[in-house]
Amino acid sequence: MRLLNTSTIQVEEFLGNEIPEYVILSHTWEEEEVSLQDMQSPGAMKKKGYTKIKKCCEKAATDGFSYCWIDTCCIDKTSSAELSEAINSMYKWYQNSRICYAYLADFEASSDSLIENYRSFTESRWWTRGWTLQELVSPTVVEFYSASWVEIGTKLSLHEQITEITGIDEGVLCGADPLRRNVAVRMSWASRRKTSRIEDRAYCLMGLFRVNMPLLYGEGNRAFIRLQEEIMRVREDYTLFTWSPDIVPGYSDPHISKGLLADSPSDF
Repeated sequence: MRLLNTSTIQVEEFLGNEIPEYVILSHTWEEEEVSLQDMQSPGAMKKKGYTKIKKCCEKAATDGFSYCWIDTCCIDKTSSAELSEAINSMYKWYQNSRICYAYLADFEASSDSLIENYRSFTESRWWTRGWTLQELVSPTVVEFYSASWVEIGTKLSLHEQITEITGIDEGVLCGADPLRRNVAVRMSWASRRKTSRIEDRAYCLMGLFRVNMPLLYGEGNRAFIRLQEEIMRVREDYTLFTWSPDIVPGYSDPHISKGLLADSPSDF
């Protein structure tokens, strides 16, 4: 596992039980994100995404942590094997973090004006992305920050608002094990979320159902079918079949599944 040293802002690699305590960043990808390869050259500081990395490291250091993890620059995405391992490990990495900083790049407000800007808060892209679902659910502590890194609140202090926005029940937000909720309930949490790639609608949910499977970009909707097949192998939960096709009135799609398994989380 690679981690960023919060003092030097340099990437370091750790193996097995040698992994130190770390905080982790949850965010939406914006323009000019900094990759692992970028971090190995002076050009990293010229990219827009470097400011986010620097601010995250500064916040982590202030909180007393020497290391943090950020997906953009701590994974070698040029290696398909490493990318597959990282995505299969992602839920655990967020779960094992001491704090998860949820950075809402498109929300700006001071800590005492959340109610005044509540609509803007609920409309942040962070709430609609597929990957940020597990990043909200799996860590014990999630702290929310505005675009200017002003703390808005925590998963615990904002649990009522988060339930209203996401549909995730307050019990889970307050510490109950999300893996104890039935399959259909967990699928419903992802039903209104989006991913840039079709396959990621399935891949971003693997940790939430405690399953592992290889990544096959290019397989399209088949990825979500494979996810459901893996869920059936590890858990006998018939709520997996309590879905209905996500059909737009007056529109007929010949590719809609007519079998037992859904085509998309939106079917739940």
